Amino acid sequence: MLKDIIDSVREKSPLIHNITNYVTANDCANILLACGASPIMADDLEEVEEITAICDGLNINIGTLNCRTVESMLMAGRKANQLGHPVTLDPVGVGASVFRRKTAFHLLEEIQFDVIRGNISEMKTLANGQGTTKGVDVDMADVITEENLMQAVLFAKDFSKKCDAIIAITGGIDIVADSKKAYCIYNGHPMMSSVTGTGCQLSAITTAYITANSKNKLEAVVAAVCSMGMCGEIAYERLSSMDGNSSYRNYIIDAIYHLDGETLQSRANYRIL
Repeated sequence: MLKDIIDSVREKSPLIHNITNYVTANDCANILLACGASPIMADDLEEVEEITAICDGLNINIGTLNCRTVESMLMAGRKANQLGHPVTLDPVGVGASVFRRKTAFHLLEEIQFDVIRGNISEMKTLANGQGTTKGVDVDMADVITEENLMQAVLFAKDFSKKCDAIIAITGGIDIVADSKKAYCIYNGHPMMSSVTGTGCQLSAITTAYITANSKNKLEAVVAAVCSMGMCGEIAYERLSSMDGNSSYRNYIIDAIYHLDGETLQSRANYRIL
């Protein structure tokens, strides 16, 4: 049950190593603390292997790449694989530049990821070798709707089989899939797109969820995606007429902090295909 997954995170309090982008590092650290995990942010070549070795899971995010951190990602990812630690990839804006695409493909070649989480445009770029994007946001031509949902589900399952990883595609309708089963998730609120880093935060807590639930990773990713979406709903319900996207960001973190297993179980909105 989903409630058991979030309870496990709070009980085990996994230590998560994040090599993430500097735009959202603080929010990722705070969301991990809010969900019951512990964060470490470390990307220097001199320590990434050592830090990964003392952690329980690794979250790699390519949002603000540079040549130094690329090598750090590779070193940490290989070390995590060697130790059997779960690893998540967030290919932020992978279609925006040749550098990002080359880096993402190199990471996929060298590291076995447990979860790849991104929007549909990012996933299509990873799967097809090229794609379109609006900066780091989804291309409107790729948006998942009820009309093209089955096509997107089949894409996610095929990509999961190709990568041997759980695929989490987030947007208006979220899809979490392995090669055999897909969850279509309807939690969330449109205002979440007005806050920089909700996707990065989701990748961070996804890493915590799969680390604390290593024998049930697919449902752990579902729980993470549902958690973030419903906390977006709860945060929106809390907004006053004087609040804006800055308050909304903080309210999302507050909602994650207060989220319990029973609420997750009762408010999760998904169907299985």
